[in-house]
Amino acid sequence: MIRIALVEDEAEVRAQLQGYVQRHTRQYGTEFAVTEFADGMELLDDYRPVYDILFLDVEMKHLDGMETARRVRELDKDVIIVFITNMAQYAIGGYAVGALDYVLKPVPYFAFSQQLRKAEEQLRRRARHYLALPVEGGMRRLDSSLIYYLESEGHRVHFYTEEGDFVAAGTLKAFEEKLAERPFARCNSGYLVNLAQVKGVQQGMVQVGPYELQVSRPRRKAFLAALADHIGGEGA
Repeated sequence: MIRIALVEDEAEVRAQLQGYVQRHTRQYGTEFAVTEFADGMELLDDYRPVYDILFLDVEMKHLDGMETARRVRELDKDVIIVFITNMAQYAIGGYAVGALDYVLKPVPYFAFSQQLRKAEEQLRRRARHYLALPVEGGMRRLDSSLIYYLESEGHRVHFYTEEGDFVAAGTLKAFEEKLAERPFARCNSGYLVNLAQVKGVQQGMVQVGPYELQVSRPRRKAFLAALADHIGGEGA
């Protein structure tokens, strides 16, 4: 269940957006719990970081959306903020509060639904994902976001991670399948790279955390496409 806070001072617009959320659920199957607020002060009164997505009107009477967002960020660094505004230039300041994006009034269903999809994808990327790895003497539980890359060595795989380096039994292909829903891609036949750890690609080399790995010619196009998709999916 994804939790949405909807802050909008026009009751008609709140009702419309509630309808859009329900329509989105019918279309895509994602379940939402929506809490409505008539202004920023109401949201901030006893605010707790329990929401996943915040749809926030920019032009409100008592406390405008930008100031509301700044105060929310002091209490909640993780909530995804999407501004609702009459004029695009009012939302430019959203980058200062880490806003995902904005939608223009009158809000069409398609634009609203696209922002929901984008926010859902960001939430999915944030979700913790663990691997249970067969290591010498037992098992190891590893947060996949901490991996820099995996290296194949026959029926063993070397893991290079923020928690140190170690070896697990298995094949690179098997671990690639386990990480299929995570942002990993091969830069060559022997390396599986965590795209979230990539710092840059230059002259046939990819910088992954503190490591530099070769990008093979046969894998280059697919690897760069996967990297571009990952970066594009992160939003603002």
